[in-house]
Amino acid sequence: MNILLAEDDARLGKLMTHLLKNEFHQVDWVNNGIDAYDYARLTHYDIIILDWMMPGENGLTVCKRLRDKGIESGILFVTAKDANHDIITGLDSGADDYIVKPFEFDQLLARIRAISRRKAKPLQENVIAIQEFTLDLNTHELQRNGSVIDLTKKEYQLLEVLMRNANQIVTREILFEKLWGYDCEVSDNALDALVKLVRKKIDLPGRQSFIQNVRGIGYKVRNGHV
Repeated sequence: MNILLAEDDARLGKLMTHLLKNEFHQVDWVNNGIDAYDYARLTHYDIIILDWMMPGENGLTVCKRLRDKGIESGILFVTAKDANHDIITGLDSGADDYIVKPFEFDQLLARIRAISRRKAKPLQENVIAIQEFTLDLNTHELQRNGSVIDLTKKEYQLLEVLMRNANQIVTREILFEKLWGYDCEVSDNALDALVKLVRKKIDLPGRQSFIQNVRGIGYKVRNGHV
């Protein structure tokens, strides 16, 4: 499953990320509520694990904003708040479940599986179609008019973010954070090099590039024929 973990405790965040990846989940880890909202808005996640108390925006606010935005991912609160009214408030905000710290990792996995079963949807709903391209969010496969185009993990991630936000400019800062993480140091031209590689694979001669450069700001794709 594709999981977003929002946890500001560095030690716990690293441990949970490591353990979840060992269970063959894909994990993005952020340490504040603002990034949690941005990541969840720009990428499809099966499960979002939210700490309640975080810098920027608390988990409760993030949860409410995501539900107001129409995000249907499973949301699990992981928090030290154990009062009955806190649990009720968390669930009423739109969360699917609530687990109190400290907890056993096996219990966390069981709750993730339970949420996943309840949120299961037909696979065909997780496809983005723009122009002649279709991107399958389950298989991570890109097709043009039915023909598969092979992508690396980073190339797929770039297209997913851009295609989920068609007609909108996705800033360079957001793309760097999404593709490489907020704490990873990469050269400033790494993004441009990645876009160039993707364009070589998907653009056709004589056609405007599917990925449009907005100079000094970021990139976007347009949901319409060119």
